[in-house]
Amino acid sequence: MPMRQIRARYDARSITVYQAYPPAIADPALRAQRFVPPFSLQRMTWLKPSFLWLMHRSNWAGKPGQERVLAVRITREGWQEALSHAVLTTADPAAVARAPVHVQWDPERSLRGAPLNHYSIQVGVSRALIRAFVEEWVIDLTDITPKARKIAELVRTHRAAKAQRLLPPEQVFPVSESIARRLRIDL
Repeated sequence: MPMRQIRARYDARSITVYQAYPPAIADPALRAQRFVPPFSLQRMTWLKPSFLWLMHRSNWAGKPGQERVLAVRITREGWQEALSHAVLTTADPAAVARAPVHVQWDPERSLRGAPLNHYSIQVGVSRALIRAFVEEWVIDLTDITPKARKIAELVRTHRAAKAQRLLPPEQVFPVSESIARRLRIDL
């Protein structure tokens, strides 16, 4: 398997990314079907297309402040815009400081949370583009916390095959050669 590819759930119109929030942010966002206060437009928000990576990060919606897992469906145009403005977090610090979007690669995770031999992309949208994310890119929000907790329980009770069948399907997301080169994505 290539080391760095964007693996995600997507269709012709959208890509799904995952984020974990406290109920105080998730509940109003779900009611409005967009991010509203107390969601902050003043801080970076990280978009994670890997379901398992976010499950590892949020401890299956168990970490304080990350008790609710949202599937955030955004436009492919918005995703492409983010990638086109992105700079690797390992780049020159001055370039990273100026970049409206940051990209980092972290080890992908197995169903049990073990690091794998390939990487998952994390895309950080800064204040420069966060309003576009909130107002233009987001198509809909879905609370997938119950599903995440069900999968976690299946894993905990040694029913990994059943848990695996509940995972959202993810496939390699295509990117242009120029974006691939700049963000170290394997084609």
